[in-house]
Amino acid sequence: MGPVEPMPGYIEFITRSTIVMLDAWRDCSSCGLELSKRTFLDNAYITWTEIALFFFCAYLWTKVRRGLTESLFKPLGQWCRLLPKDAAKMPESAWKLVFYTMSWSYSTYLLFFTSYSYFHDPPSVFYDWKSGMSVPTDIAIAYLIQGSFYGHSIYATIYMDAWRKDSAVMVVHHIITLALISFSYAFRYHNIGILVLFLHDINDIQLEFTKLNVYLKSRGGGYYLLNDVLSNLGSVSFSITWFWFRLYWFPLKVMYATCVSSLQSVPHIPFYFFFNALLFALLLMNIYWFLFIVMFVVKLLKVKEVNDVREYEDEDSRKEPPAENSADDAGHHNSAQG
Repeated sequence: MGPVEPMPGYIEFITRSTIVMLDAWRDCSSCGLELSKRTFLDNAYITWTEIALFFFCAYLWTKVRRGLTESLFKPLGQWCRLLPKDAAKMPESAWKLVFYTMSWSYSTYLLFFTSYSYFHDPPSVFYDWKSGMSVPTDIAIAYLIQGSFYGHSIYATIYMDAWRKDSAVMVVHHIITLALISFSYAFRYHNIGILVLFLHDINDIQLEFTKLNVYLKSRGGGYYLLNDVLSNLGSVSFSITWFWFRLYWFPLKVMYATCVSSLQSVPHIPFYFFFNALLFALLLMNIYWFLFIVMFVVKLLKVKEVNDVREYEDEDSRKEPPAENSADDAGHHNSAQG
């Protein structure tokens, strides 16, 4: 296996990835639909039981969310005497905070408290890779949790969540994430998948934590300094970790491993271009949302208040007094995962 390869810088990542990908493209004389079909049939391993479990768990997440919303989150909003506009959005944030805290904690456990060394040595995700190899149970559980959640999230963004400026992008994001999760599982790229999920889920915890504090700071007609301070701290940490995890570690750890290291360990690795195209699409969306975050930080510095630049203005909100104009956070994941 050799020594751990040092993480590249941006210049090295861009130049080496480009050279390796262009060489791979030139070498692939038989690339096309026929080869893709043959490669898919030869290398995709997924059972009907796993597909059934996916749909069952996606349905389960929807039921659990509805149950928690009605029995816990809505009563909590009423007890806190939230403004009507905030009370409508609070259950969505509370649900996502609960889920992402659980899922990110599990990814963190797998990467830092077990024998997996994928975070410290990303190229190792491809060591001993074999088509159709068995997926360790602990990683398979993470995949079932995350895959079914994103299946639920496609439905939830359209039918359950408040509609925002980037909601259409969110649906596309969830579809790409679900495609990445499903295909990476079927092709046994589960090791890199855990890394992608770990790097994306942390931001969702901070985002939803910030939004909940924004809703809580003006509850019951009063003003609560603690929630205001927590919402501002959440915004700052969210902005920093978004860049650190999604725009620094994600391209330099994950994408460098998938573009460069993968071919060193497994020449002619199946669906090399397809997976890297999906990861690149994910990176572009992370950059797109980072622009929202920059706009939000600029706005924050100007007006000293956390607003959501994605919210569509309700016609009713113009009739409300300024104190009732609720605020969210800017930027949205996820979300590897993703």
